[in-house]
Amino acid sequence: MTILTSKPPSLYTSNKKLSVFPGNSRSFLRRRTMLFRYFAEINLLLGFWYLQWRVCHSLNYDALWLAVPLLLAEIYSYIGGVLFTLGMWRPIERETKPLEQMSPALPVSDWPTVDGFITCYNESATMVETTARAALAIDYPVTKLIVYILDDGNSPQMREMAQRLCLEDMQSPLLRAAAKQIQTELQELIDRLETLQLLIPDTHAAEKFLATAIAHNQTESLGTRFLQNFHQLLLLKEQKHATVQAQVQAEQERLKQAILQKQTELSGLARCRYIARPKPAGKPHHAKAGNINYAIFAGETTGKFIITLDADHIPKPQFLKHVLPYFVTYNSWNGKYESNRIALVQTPQDFSNLPPGDPYGHQAHLFYGPIQQGKDGLNSAFYTGTNAVLRREAIVNTGLKYFAQAYAQDETSLEEFDLIGGVSSSSITEDMNTAMRLHAAGWQSIYHNELLAIGLAPDDLSSTLQQRLRWAQGTIQVMTQENPLTKPGLSFWQRLQYFQTMYSYFSGFAMAVFLICPIVFFFTGTVPVTAYGNDFVRHFLPAFIFNRVTFLIIGWGIPARELWRSEQYALSLFPLFIQAVWSVISKRSIHFKVTPKERQSGIYFNLIKPQIIIFGFTILGMSWSLGLFILGQLSDPLVYLINAGWSIYNLSLLWSVIGAAMWQPKSTK
Repeated sequence: MTILTSKPPSLYTSNKKLSVFPGNSRSFLRRRTMLFRYFAEINLLLGFWYLQWRVCHSLNYDALWLAVPLLLAEIYSYIGGVLFTLGMWRPIERETKPLEQMSPALPVSDWPTVDGFITCYNESATMVETTARAALAIDYPVTKLIVYILDDGNSPQMREMAQRLCLEDMQSPLLRAAAKQIQTELQELIDRLETLQLLIPDTHAAEKFLATAIAHNQTESLGTRFLQNFHQLLLLKEQKHATVQAQVQAEQERLKQAILQKQTELSGLARCRYIARPKPAGKPHHAKAGNINYAIFAGETTGKFIITLDADHIPKPQFLKHVLPYFVTYNSWNGKYESNRIALVQTPQDFSNLPPGDPYGHQAHLFYGPIQQGKDGLNSAFYTGTNAVLRREAIVNTGLKYFAQAYAQDETSLEEFDLIGGVSSSSITEDMNTAMRLHAAGWQSIYHNELLAIGLAPDDLSSTLQQRLRWAQGTIQVMTQENPLTKPGLSFWQRLQYFQTMYSYFSGFAMAVFLICPIVFFFTGTVPVTAYGNDFVRHFLPAFIFNRVTFLIIGWGIPARELWRSEQYALSLFPLFIQAVWSVISKRSIHFKVTPKERQSGIYFNLIKPQIIIFGFTILGMSWSLGLFILGQLSDPLVYLINAGWSIYNLSLLWSVIGAAMWQPKSTK
């Protein structure tokens, strides 16, 4: 049962005492949501007012080649702002009681089985071992959690590490105690079965006696009446025997099943297991999605739920106890917990290796906070590939539906069923596409805003750009294959959420226009806007100020430096976004590339040539204008001042990626 309240209490953490509330979970509007709505409405009205002024009163018809692109860029940004605002209209926070504190109590025997999938490719065995140890240390019954190392690289070192860790885990006190308990329970069941077999009623002796008497004509000596009574008694005994025997057989079968289950539990105490899928040359392997799907369909995994972890994301002990309660609902009519339609629960990502100042913009408290909470409020919380729990039934059922479609188009796809039948394999952003398919199939998702795993972020610009390019390409790829605006099964709000994410990756073209316009003015004097005086200030300044204030309200509680860094990268990665759009539209071959987990040393100016060129020409243009001002040759200093302010803002945004290209860790000497 989920209760929606208007006043949000403080969220519990693993180190805090759980708040008292009725039911097992509740949700409430995020703090300051009403304040955000108030400012957002004003912001959108002022933005529309500014745009209509731009269209009707400020367009430079003598330079449409520059004026029209700028106007289109502004319209694109406004539409993006509208989509973002609608997506943030109902952000919710959630609170749930851990498994052992649920009311009524959920017996430990009824807790579901869980498979932990640690996906890896070329990471070091040492890194994966750290994650696997943490997964094995999750506070959960040892007979209900199995950790699988899914090694896509089939590394001998990884296999040896998994085997060694498995043996070590089986020698742990918890596993020894569990094995002893299971063996005791198994012996008790065997003893009961043997005792039961000795108590089966036996009428065969009486039947033999009666048959012998009749055969030797002893009816007269025994007496006809006695024999008849004895025969009736024997019939009654046989009927009773049949009834008792059926009951005994049923009990025998139950005991045999219980014995088999205990034997399975005993053999299943090997909790750390290794799976390396075959990768024949010349056939598609479907990267991470294929790795997970092979474990689901061919890896002999059976857990009711799956926790997915990247090789470098270390889970906390309370992970499962704080997430699994979302997957069951208490039915007060029959007094039982029942499965619901929740297919996945996503938790935040955070990183332990971020350098001071986070030069690469990896801190994602904005996304793993108000943005995901906004999506959650519209039943659109995204799956982001790691730190999440999935319901196996939902993944398999939905995956089989799409496999059937693929098979109908190409029967040869049957050969790779175990690679494409579950998690989406048609995009390099398999996580978002899988979530969209689950939502379209009627399943629901949850965002649980509690930090339950810590990972490693790329700590060089090359790896960072590689990761961001994959995100952009994969997202646009999904749009071209399964457009959310036309995809059956999605609600209006779910369509909006997925489309808004895809729409945002087309921003590179608009950002390029915003960067180029002041440069063109400095060197040619061409202006896209004809009215730069008081009229411009009156329309632009209120819209800009309210836009900034609204953004600050959304990010309330997030450090200002982090918000500024996210804005910097939203503009400075414009060449990457343009590249992503072009690579998908031109139908170039796009391959999944694993983000390196170890620092790639070097200075990466060659990766940001467009940004450096724009930065240099902006500085040069401002210097040229300053020279003209000193010589007294500026015809309209106010226009130059406005463009100079615009340029300084652009430079401050571009500097983030230039600084990241030069950043080096401090020497330990």
